[in-house]
Amino acid sequence: MINSFDLLFLLMKQPTKRLLGFSLIELLISLAILALLATLAVPMMELTNKRRHEQELRMALSEIRLAIDAYKTASDEGKITRKADETGYPPNLEALYVGVIDVSNLDKKKIFFLRRLPRDPFFPDANIDAANTWAKRSYDSDYDKPQEGKDVYDIYSMSPERALNRTAYKDW
Repeated sequence: MINSFDLLFLLMKQPTKRLLGFSLIELLISLAILALLATLAVPMMELTNKRRHEQELRMALSEIRLAIDAYKTASDEGKITRKADETGYPPNLEALYVGVIDVSNLDKKKIFFLRRLPRDPFFPDANIDAANTWAKRSYDSDYDKPQEGKDVYDIYSMSPERALNRTAYKDW
């Protein structure tokens, strides 16, 4: 006959071997699953990051180009003084957010076209000011060979990379 202490000892002895920890096989399988998930997640995160940068680039280009057009319109309306040999486009990107004096206003208040100048999201150096992250095209330069000049007619990215749709960022 088995007394109650022996029965309790037998019941407790068997499960304690199994509850001591994980086996080496279980740990290796868990690590393999984690490595597989990480391998799948990293390219997806890179793709998401690139899409976000592309959206920022589209928005920045649109915002700056609208400001350049608004500057030209204000110049054509006589709100900004310009010489006879000038095109009416801003002399530099800083004029868009620093502002220019409105000569049609008696108080000589400034006209601002941007609150701040957005950076090119694909420009590698974060220490460069925003105006120098963009390549500029003057009104006198050709479309195929854009060059800087005495005014800013258009801007484009200096990034040599290609977008997800395989077009060059400089062609946007």
